[in-house]
Amino acid sequence: MSKPLKIMLISITGLLLIPFIAMQFSDEVSWSAFDFILAAALLFSTAIVCNWVWSKVKNTKTKFVLCAVVLFVLILVWAEMAVGIFNSPISGN
Repeated sequence: MSKPLKIMLISITGLLLIPFIAMQFSDEVSWSAFDFILAAALLFSTAIVCNWVWSKVKNTKTKFVLCAVVLFVLILVWAEMAVGIFNSPISGN
């Protein structure tokens, strides 16, 4: 396993531990196993795409712009799934 992949897995696991630990202390956070799987898939796919962009694109400015676009799409999808800002079918409404 490559070093960047290990770092991504550890980082994503650390991020997913936040809601898991919050669930132990509060009833306000209630994620199902599906929520954790979906969050892990979104975070991991975003990390993979940014890693691919970083390794394939030569221009540094273009790298930052493309990774920023990927992160923006992640934030939009995450917000839509969390609260349904666009009232699409994936929001659960």
